[in-house]
Amino acid sequence: MASTWLLGGDDADLLVGLREGSDIAFDWLVNRFQAPVYNLVYQLLDDPNDAPDTVQEVFLKVYRGIRDFRGECSLKTWIYRIAVNEASNQRRWWGRHRRRELSLETPLALNEEGEQTTLASTLTDDAALPDQEAANQELRAAVQGALAEIPVVFRGVVILRDVEDLSYEEIAEVLRIRVGTVKSRLARGREFLRPKLARYLETHRPQAEAAEAPARADEWNAAQASVCL
Repeated sequence: MASTWLLGGDDADLLVGLREGSDIAFDWLVNRFQAPVYNLVYQLLDDPNDAPDTVQEVFLKVYRGIRDFRGECSLKTWIYRIAVNEASNQRRWWGRHRRRELSLETPLALNEEGEQTTLASTLTDDAALPDQEAANQELRAAVQGALAEIPVVFRGVVILRDVEDLSYEEIAEVLRIRVGTVKSRLARGREFLRPKLARYLETHRPQAEAAEAPARADEWNAAQASVCL
């Protein structure tokens, strides 16, 4: 049975192993979904630093709940639904428990020259980043910042559609809303996103061809799609 789903079997075969408590099956499930789930919750959370703990909680709930999964939707949409709900729970928790965060500018100790150091200064990398990597980081920050400013009710739909490439029907299953509501929220979310990214896209044209900078091109295409669709 294990060899079946390891070689590309369908979700039904994988579910048999998961419900039997197979560690191999669960490890395979985590390896398959860890990256997309992390990407999803990272963009849904108000504080992306909470993403690792949230992802861990998502898979803990998947592990505990897999025997109760009845297959009303695909395994992927079920896991995404848990991820969206867990990110929502984390945002509510954060709203109730405002923590005092250590600022990057919080004074630390004096250095050998008697100057006040900060956390930011201890994290500074003196080695200059290559131009391409710096541009990649700038674009990622621009897209992430724009997404963070969209009202959360629309943000999730935009991320699921334009970043995760889920169909309208899959998004409806994940969020338990109608397809028409998905389309309406997506349109509203893109309306919020368009002016926030339009100026950046106008002034930062990609200079390299996709073949020379595939990661840059992929990110650029995702950003452009969010603005233009």
